[in-house]
Amino acid sequence: MSFLALDPAGQARQASAPSEVLAKAVIEITDLRMIYDPTVPAVLDGINLSVAEGSIHGIIGRSGAGKSTLVRCLNGLVKPTSGRVVVSGEEITGLDVAALRAARRRIGMIFQHFSLLSSRTADGNVALPLEIAGFPKTEINRRVPELLDLVGLSTKADAYPAELSGGQKQRIGIARALALKPDVLLSDEATSALDPETTEQILDLLQDINRSMGLTIVLITHEMDVVRRIAGHVTVIEAGRIIESGPTFDVFAFPETATAKSFLSSIVAHELPPEVTRTLLATATEATDPVLRIIFTGEAAHAPVLSDLVTRFGIRPNILHGRVDYIGGKPLGILTIVAGAIGDKLSAVTAHLSTLGLHCEVIGHAVRSVSASAHRASA
Repeated sequence: MSFLALDPAGQARQASAPSEVLAKAVIEITDLRMIYDPTVPAVLDGINLSVAEGSIHGIIGRSGAGKSTLVRCLNGLVKPTSGRVVVSGEEITGLDVAALRAARRRIGMIFQHFSLLSSRTADGNVALPLEIAGFPKTEINRRVPELLDLVGLSTKADAYPAELSGGQKQRIGIARALALKPDVLLSDEATSALDPETTEQILDLLQDINRSMGLTIVLITHEMDVVRRIAGHVTVIEAGRIIESGPTFDVFAFPETATAKSFLSSIVAHELPPEVTRTLLATATEATDPVLRIIFTGEAAHAPVLSDLVTRFGIRPNILHGRVDYIGGKPLGILTIVAGAIGDKLSAVTAHLSTLGLHCEVIGHAVRSVSASAHRASA
């Protein structure tokens, strides 16, 4: 595969570099390592990451990648083998039991399976952290209805978890997590047990909370569509290491690793269907045409590029795959074509695409059909 354009910065993103460095960091992770068993690889192996205050940051990886251990290190549920975790200026990894209990008040958490007490009503579940923290009854009675109203369940205060839908249970979980007015909300696979429509509603709620309260949200997930919907930054973890990290749009538009591309395959059309890929050759011959992947961003996503190439260079494009998506409200288009009849104009075509702000790469070479070869010979 030959690359004919780099990412917008002209160089590869650094996988281990802290992201969102221009904004104040509310979470700072430095050289974090976690080893449960010295005879097997580390669960976390040198994690370095910064999360900006007021951002929504997605952390994604396959099962076993280390996501759940990372989130447990963030709220102090487990103590790492080495490294530092700083939340709101306080080093979580260096606190004693009493100080850690106080620090956790600034870190809310929501879970995949809600973790509600079945013996308590909705308002009782929301009140629980306030009761444990020793708030007076008058303050609890004032705060709980506000929280239920915030998540749209003011009419369900007296309902028990068994009487609520999955989405309603998660809303109660969110209200409970916000009870102590945290600086950070950790979401550990919070939408994985929900249907698509309810997932959309919960993500909308989280986004509204982020915007209205300025609350930093960290999404731990294996669902790339969740990240696409609301996260401004994303970090990809594999085998306990960060392999990519950066603005969500950049990672989606220019993934650098096979893992990221695999995660994105259902969202963004970076990869061709295997049936098509198997027909491509790695090197050019007299009987092949180059296969180009063209990435459109911003206004260029709506440009009539193919007609321009036909008119300007006389190529005969055959579309293999294409899609336009919106990442954070910005269009991202990916189009894969066989550039038939391109001849010796490949360099001129790619240079022209670059002047239009497009990114292009040759991903293989397609064997020319008999009819196409005959047309080329007669041209």
